[in-house]
Amino acid sequence: MKSIEVNSERRYTVDFVNDWQQSLQTALAERRGIVLTPESMRDVVTKLPKEIGRITLPDGENQKDSGTFIRVMDEIARFGLDRNGVLIGIGGGATTDLTGFVAATYLRGVEWIAVPTSLAGMVDASIGGKTGINLAAGKNLAGAFHSPIKVIVDLHFLDTLSDRDLKAGMAEVVKCGFISDPTILKLVTDRWKEALSDLVHRSIAVKAAVVTRDFKESFEREILNYGHTLGHAIEKHSQYELRHGECVAIGMVFAAELSRRFSGLDDEGAKRHMTILSQLNLPTSYAKNAWSSLYQIMQSDKKKKSSLRFVTLRKIGEPTRLEDTNEGQLREIYEEVVGR
Repeated sequence: MKSIEVNSERRYTVDFVNDWQQSLQTALAERRGIVLTPESMRDVVTKLPKEIGRITLPDGENQKDSGTFIRVMDEIARFGLDRNGVLIGIGGGATTDLTGFVAATYLRGVEWIAVPTSLAGMVDASIGGKTGINLAAGKNLAGAFHSPIKVIVDLHFLDTLSDRDLKAGMAEVVKCGFISDPTILKLVTDRWKEALSDLVHRSIAVKAAVVTRDFKESFEREILNYGHTLGHAIEKHSQYELRHGECVAIGMVFAAELSRRFSGLDDEGAKRHMTILSQLNLPTSYAKNAWSSLYQIMQSDKKKKSSLRFVTLRKIGEPTRLEDTNEGQLREIYEEVVGR
C-alpha cells in the first residue's frame, strides 16, 4: 500500500488501497462510526458492517446547505455519537466538505475519515483540512480547518464516474501541474486515462506538500486557489449547473491571461492552458454578459482582503499573487478571453 503523509494540525496519511471497505474497518478498529453519503452512493455502503451508522445526504452541491448541515447534526445526536466516535464521508468533494465541517463542530470536534469517490475529491477536497458549507452569499463562506485522521483513496471508484465528472476532476489535476509539477502537464495527452494513477498520486503529493507547509492559508496555500476566484463565482452564477472543475477550468483561462499581462507568463504558457483544457473537452468560456454579476459575486470571495486577489503565474510552476487591478481591466480581459 502506498501512502502520502500530510503534517498539519495533525499528522495523517493518504492511503492508496484496493479494498476501501477493509481499509476503513481497519482504521475504525473498535470505534463507533457513522457514514455520511449522498443518495446516489447508498448502494456502495450496504456491505459495511451494520454497527456502522448511515446518514443519507442529497446529491451534489445541495448537501452543502445550512439545512442539511443542521439535519445531519441532529441525526448524529440521535445516534448518540460521543467524542470517541468517528464520522466517515464517502462521496465526492461536497460530501467530504460537509462531513469535515460537521466533525469540526459536533461536540466541538470529533475525528473523521475521508473516502473520496470522485477524482476532484481525491486530489483536492478531501486533503488539507478545509471544510465548509455554502451560504446564500457565496460558496464555502461557513467553514473550519479540521483535518481528517485518514484519507482512503481507492481508484476503483473512478471506474464508475461519468466521463463528464472524470474530466471535471482533471481540472484540479491540471491546476497542480500549472502551479507546481509540470510533469503532470506532460502526462495529460490523448492517453491521459492510462496515466491516471500517476496523475492522482502526483496531484495529491502537490497538495500534501503545500498544506504541510501552510495549513491555514497564511500565504503559500493560496496557490491552490489558482483559477478559483472567478471559478467559484461562475459556479454560483450557474446555480451549480456546472461542475466545480468545469468552472475552475474557465477560471484558469482567465488567470492565465492575467498572468500574461501582469505577472510575466509568456505567450506560450498562456496558450498552453487553452490547449490542455480544450484537449480535455473542458469549458474555457462563459457568457460575456455575466461579467457584472460575476464581479459582484467575487466581492464576497472569502480570500478577498482590501481588494480582489488572484493567484497568477510568473511561469509554469512558479505562482505569485496579483492585487493591483481594477474592475475595468478585469472586465476587458474577461470579455476578450472568456466571454462568448
